[in-house]
Amino acid sequence: MNASTTASLNSDPQQEANVLARRQAMRSYIHQYGIIVAFFLLCLTLSFASEYFLTTKNIVNVLRQTAINGILAIGMTLVILARGIDLSVGSVLALSGIVAASFATGETPSPAWVACAAGLGVGLACGLVNGVVISKLGVPPFVATLGMLSVARGMTYIYSEGMPIPDLSKGFLWIGQGRVAGVPVPVLFFAAAFILFWVVLNRTTFGRYIYAVGGNERSARTAGINTRKVLVSVYALAGLLAGLGGLILTARTTAGLPQAGQSYELDAIAAVVIGGTSLSGGVGTIRGTLFGALIIGVINNGLDLLGVSSFYQQVVKGAIIVCAVLLDPARRSRD
Repeated sequence: MNASTTASLNSDPQQEANVLARRQAMRSYIHQYGIIVAFFLLCLTLSFASEYFLTTKNIVNVLRQTAINGILAIGMTLVILARGIDLSVGSVLALSGIVAASFATGETPSPAWVACAAGLGVGLACGLVNGVVISKLGVPPFVATLGMLSVARGMTYIYSEGMPIPDLSKGFLWIGQGRVAGVPVPVLFFAAAFILFWVVLNRTTFGRYIYAVGGNERSARTAGINTRKVLVSVYALAGLLAGLGGLILTARTTAGLPQAGQSYELDAIAAVVIGGTSLSGGVGTIRGTLFGALIIGVINNGLDLLGVSSFYQQVVKGAIIVCAVLLDPARRSRD
């Protein structure tokens, strides 16, 4: 064996290590920033497809339309990170909105803050029930929240007698239609929720507990974490955020509608999954959910501008969800 051949063989392990390191760095980059790149590529594509897409008016419209789904998706992120699911958020949204509307209407409507407190209280209560049934009674999350979906929807129709509740007070309508420094109030609520729960997940002990429970609940319990309390908390927060979404939607539509929020849970789950949160729990970020919700909002808006039927929009979103779930095992193997 000559000297050159020996040197080549000796250098192979180092070369392989370098190649492996570069591949791992690229995978890490894609994992962290791929969703952001995908979002901007989508925006770039739609800007060429429609001259109206990048106008200021349309961008504000996209953010306003995304706000409610984004708020629901933040709550859904907490639940899925803890290895759960919440199918009831759409119905809880409707019930919260209809209860709030009943306080904000009539000849002498209650102050806007009372109506908001009532709606948020309903959302929180529904979330607490979900959490208790799942954590203390051992009912699987899918079954428990599917039951709440039906219960909350039924209570919405019973409470409103199947009729819309119109003529809401101006103070209450500001929640969905007002602006602060030119920015729609729903967008400000969405931004505030994002910042708050980014801090919760990344800078607090409770956030670390959520990841621990989702990663391995038994190990988290062994480590001294009160897993039941964590589960009740995440479902309560998801319910509270659904209540906030109900307030905003009711104020935007100027009436409490008993049929509001139908299939909203699917869009929320789609935003979370597209954003990179694993349905197996323990892996995901609020930042990913933010861009997942924005991608869904941009797709809906872009297809509307292009005159594509809403039926096809459902097909597109469904296909994206399936593709995102197919990527999930590879995503987990890198973490």
